[in-house]
Amino acid sequence: MRHIHMLACCLLVLLVGQLMAEDLDVIGPTYPIQERDLIEAMQTRFKNMEKSGELADLEENYKKQVISGIERPQPVAGISTSGTNKTFYVDLSFTLDRDVVDEHGRVMFKAGFKVNPLDYIGFGKILVFFNSDNKREKAFVERYIKSAEMPVKPILIAGAPLELMREWQREVFFDQGGALSKRFKITHSPSTVRQEGKRLRIDEIRL
Repeated sequence: MRHIHMLACCLLVLLVGQLMAEDLDVIGPTYPIQERDLIEAMQTRFKNMEKSGELADLEENYKKQVISGIERPQPVAGISTSGTNKTFYVDLSFTLDRDVVDEHGRVMFKAGFKVNPLDYIGFGKILVFFNSDNKREKAFVERYIKSAEMPVKPILIAGAPLELMREWQREVFFDQGGALSKRFKITHSPSTVRQEGKRLRIDEIRL
């Protein structure tokens, strides 16, 4: 039971992707690598850039890009404002396609084993996905957090999370890359996600 609980925890939190590798053939003739000449050339190039101020400019531009990406991440693609009130459900159950073994190689779960993480872990919060650049959505979520019967986790699909955190004085999350939106089939905002029985209930809300 402990192993099942651990597995369910990991699978509920992590979104597992497949890593793909590609072996490319050699194209054209190959030559010995002149490593020392290359390093010396790079060192000379960096010294010249440092003297001219070009390196400092590059560092400053990179710093601005990083800060901008943190303050205002790329919006999640494919999500629009809710036009109707709609409710649907998502089943988190899955079937293992291979044996799961522990650190000693002992089989914990055999391929074909079906598990629903909600059988072992309660979904104790309401997730609310919204666009903080939309004033109506932002105002709705602010009211919703105050009136909800259980803790609410605000998740942006567009907007400025750090700015909103400073304004609301609470944690605000951003669905970077749309990983959660895809997992919960979120296509409209605002939408809420909560547990209902052994499934997740998703409500799209028309404002």
